[in-house]
Amino acid sequence: VQLQASGGGLVQDGGSLRLSCAASGSIFSMNYMGWYRQAPGKQRELVARITSSGTTNYADSVKGRFTISRDNAKNTVSLQTNSLKLEDTGVYYCNAMARGVLYWGQGTQVTVSS
Repeated sequence: VQLQASGGGLVQDGGSLRLSCAASGSIFSMNYMGWYRQAPGKQRELVARITSSGTTNYADSVKGRFTISRDNAKNTVSLQTNSLKLEDTGVYYCNAMARGVLYWGQGTQVTVSS
């Protein structure tokens, strides 16, 4: 499974971005897919995750601002980020768990400016 993340960029405080993660194969059977981020000098942290049944969970810091969704027909998982804050800056990575194997995509940079 290969994962391709896209949609990052430079945005002003309070702005929005939509990140997408395209999988090379079907995501229908994947246990879950998620987004992590890593800020400079910090550890990678979970942002949001969605299971095969559609159950979602979010980091407390993004609840109410970010929404994760999946499109099984297009084999993509998206992360709608609204009301972005300076502290949301970082490299965002998508991942997927399938048949006991964890896959990672390359990151996409999100930079929030004041």
